[in-house]
Amino acid sequence: MSTRIPRSKDNDYTKEMADERRAFATEKTGASLEHVGNYSFDPAITAGNIENFMGVAQVPIGLAGPLLVNGEHAQGEFYIPMATAEGTLVASYNRGMRLLREAGGVKVSVVDDAMQRAPVFLFDDAREARAFGEWVTENFDAIKDAAESTTKSGKLRNIEQYAAARMQYLRFNFTTGDAAGQNMVGKATFFACEWIKANYPEKINRYILSGAMDTDKKHSQLNTLHSRGKRVIAEATIPGHLIRSIMGTTAESLFKMRAISQVGNFMAGSVNTGAHSANGITAMFIATGQDVANVAESSAAITFADLDDDDNYYIAITIPSLIIASFGGGTGLATQNECLKMLGCDGSGKAHKLAEIIGGVVLAGELSLSSAVLAGDWVSSHDALGRNR
Repeated sequence: MSTRIPRSKDNDYTKEMADERRAFATEKTGASLEHVGNYSFDPAITAGNIENFMGVAQVPIGLAGPLLVNGEHAQGEFYIPMATAEGTLVASYNRGMRLLREAGGVKVSVVDDAMQRAPVFLFDDAREARAFGEWVTENFDAIKDAAESTTKSGKLRNIEQYAAARMQYLRFNFTTGDAAGQNMVGKATFFACEWIKANYPEKINRYILSGAMDTDKKHSQLNTLHSRGKRVIAEATIPGHLIRSIMGTTAESLFKMRAISQVGNFMAGSVNTGAHSANGITAMFIATGQDVANVAESSAAITFADLDDDDNYYIAITIPSLIIASFGGGTGLATQNECLKMLGCDGSGKAHKLAEIIGGVVLAGELSLSSAVLAGDWVSSHDALGRNR
């Protein structure tokens, strides 16, 4: 019979319990955990973030920048912490940031903000489901009151409805302030559904709190169209001479490559028509204490490019589902909070600022990688900086 992992009912988040669990793991596996056990904060701060705490995974953090952002919330130059184990990544983003800075900065806008929970209600037939949907529309204000009774910052914006067979899918759209909000909207939607069940005058067979149309931790075309988290657009116009001098290629080549890569992305069925937004997003998520699994949704992107008669290259990237927080979750952990402080994005009122900075970082990476592929230094740079054998 297997031995249980050591736990303390009364005081589990202590150095002593972490030491005991590492000793247990060493005994069971034979692995030395010297570096796993080398951390600088009080384990008590991890309560609510992890269970069976035993130590840390130390991911290297590189510094890129400055990134010049012309946002509505983020304005000025920012030095960017990027946590990654991939060589060349920080150097590449750093080069893209230099190009954007020389071109006058990256303009970033948060154009939508919503977090979803999508319950499904089951009936005897499609007509009963349709009647229920009509009742939900008529009683939206009361449903909104029930949902918002559970949260100070969450606000129910609207409820989308989708009918299929004898089921009515309701997609609740909330704004969530500075929190990412998945747990917040889950609780709020549960209270709303319980109110609906208690007050709907006809028979409801049952409901399921998530009918999967909220697509937690999964990409969906629905979120590309309707947004989940922050919908962020980063754009810049770059003179051709800067692309030649800094990137070693031309604006015309970048423009033509974009048209070719759009076809390739279409044939592959990709959820991203750009180069690699997941790289920059993941590195910043790890550094700033975001839920890294949300990269599955947050890395979707739509790119657009144009070239004018004066050799000015316009590029924009739309991130439709950037799920981030400046408060709550992992943002309060020791090293992650330090990285947020570097960006001036710790605490309340900073989520849109952080979203704008991440959008600018993503655009820098798109420019740098695309240019490296064209200039022929994509492979050579990885050979120079990315070999660790």
